Order: sequence, then C-alpha cells, then structure tokens
Amino acid sequence: MRKTALAMLMALTATAANAQQEIKFVMEATYAPFEYMDENNEIQGFDVDLANALCAELKASCSFHNQAFDSLIPALRFKRYDAAISAMDITEARLEQVAFTDAYYDNAAAFVALQDAAIEGKRVGVQNGSTHQSYLLEQMKGVTPVPYGSYQDAFIDLQNGRIDAIFGDTAVVAEWFPKNDKLTYVGDAVTDKAYFGNGFGIAVNQDNQALVDQLNQALSAIKANGQYQEIFDKYFGN
Repeated sequence: MRKTALAMLMALTATAANAQQEIKFVMEATYAPFEYMDENNEIQGFDVDLANALCAELKASCSFHNQAFDSLIPALRFKRYDAAISAMDITEARLEQVAFTDAYYDNAAAFVALQDAAIEGKRVGVQNGSTHQSYLLEQMKGVTPVPYGSYQDAFIDLQNGRIDAIFGDTAVVAEWFPKNDKLTYVGDAVTDKAYFGNGFGIAVNQDNQALVDQLNQALSAIKANGQYQEIFDKYFGN
C-alpha cells in the first residue's frame, strides 16, 4: 500500500511538473525587430529570443502564437495564453487589466514622414490598440490618427501618400529607413511617462502572479549572466 501511494504521489508530481513545462506566449508578429515572420513562416525577433532565454532559465518550453495587437490583452484575460511579449508599453491603463513583469526594454516613440513638416492637422498612422494611438487621441487633438492592424500596412500607405506620417516605437521605425531614403524623423522622440517612458513589459493575467515572479527572476538571471546583452546586441548593437 505504501509503495502504491508513493508511486501515485510521484506520478502526480510528474504530471504537475509536465503541466508547467510550456509557457504559451502571444504576440503580434509584424513588428520587426521585436517580432516578425521569417521566410519559413516562423515567428522570430528580439522578443522571441528573449522569451526562449527566459524559458531556458526556468527549464520550461516556449510556444509562440500570432494575434492582432488589440486582441492580446483580452486573450490573456480569458486565459487563452499565459503571457504576451509584443513590445508592449507598461502603462497605468493596461495595469488595470493585466499584470506586467519588470521592464525588459527602455522605449521611446517617434514620428516619421517623407518630409520634415509640422504634424499638426495631418493624418498619422498608428497601430490599432497601441499606446501610440492613445497618445494621439488624448494628447494631440490636432492630428487625425489612422489606425492599422499592422505598421507594415501603415508604411505602405505612407509611401503611397494615403497618410502624412507614422507614429511608432523608435526601434521599429528605424527599420524602415534603409527601405526609403526620403524618410525622415519629425520632431523629437516622445518619452511621456504616462505612455512610453516605463519600458516594455511581458503581460500576464492578473491571477497569475506566480508566473510574473518566475519571469522576473529569470530576467534578472539572464541580465546577470550576459545572455540579455547578447540578445540585445544581436538586434540593436548597431
């Protein structure tokens, strides 16, 4: 009887361990260099490499899933995924809906256009559901935000003259400059703390503080052992 009970306990322990092996990450994979689809239709990018390093530190496996940006937080709240790692700014408004890890990337935002001109009165492309959209709606009443499902579509429309400018993360808009030599920054970088100055965090359902703590511990570990810097330099070293 004692051997049977011990065997059952070991089986239950193994089952519990197996149940925790996979962390399901969701992201919007049209946001290079943070997340994008490669030629094999696999999700790649800074956030993917970072998540894989965190999972390795936790001795867990990662899976990555692609969804529209404005559906990421609802997906977490309905517990369809464990975490969202998608260049997501930590903001007070989002903290009312999800929990966040410590910031893993310092962020700022910038306007880009095909000519250096005032933004006032212009049509400005933003990603739907983003802090960039919120900033324009709440802080820049003189512009017309034009929401897009992805910044790729916004960049196409900018080049075709359908919008006047784009407002996005500095690391993302920098990726477009080699593709169009007429592209220019307009004004200074925006670091308003209410929207952009708190950095990117990994979002998790508010009921799963244990996962937040695990991810924070893993993030501290890979920063201490140099893995984080290696990943950062791979994407932003230049």
